[in-house]
Amino acid sequence: MEIRVQVTQYVEDRIIALRKQNRNSEKYQNIGVIRGNAMKFLPNFFHHSQLSKIFFCFPDPHFKQRKHKARIVTNTLLSEYAYVLKEGGIIYTITDVLDLHEWMVQHLDEHPLFERLSTEWEDQDVCVKIMRNSTEEGKKVSRNKGSKYVACYKRLPNPEC
Repeated sequence: MEIRVQVTQYVEDRIIALRKQNRNSEKYQNIGVIRGNAMKFLPNFFHHSQLSKIFFCFPDPHFKQRKHKARIVTNTLLSEYAYVLKEGGIIYTITDVLDLHEWMVQHLDEHPLFERLSTEWEDQDVCVKIMRNSTEEGKKVSRNKGSKYVACYKRLPNPEC
């Protein structure tokens, strides 16, 4: 789910190309892209505990204080992410903006249904390697010799009542 038209089109084109390259295979049949606002419509697209991974790759930092409410990681939205993420599922975050990284870490740390995974775990995870080195934005940050900040969180079980 992506809100930006150009990014959605780029991802769709890549999926189509990969399917054509792997015509005689089942590869890339379980992937798709939807243009939409996850902040508003996520629960309309996914059932409770349907997802095993959610990725926030280089989200808009919304630098101005008055725009912080538009950030993709907030207390309210984290509860929605917890709803669609299965227990043990992972939220992946990566950004090149330290302030945004600290914001996301603070909010995820404060939420009772998420627990940060270790940097050792991140260093071994294939998805983290792809986010850092194979995404278009990750490559651009590397070309510009920028920093990349990663944080991954596991979805905890709901507390007993």
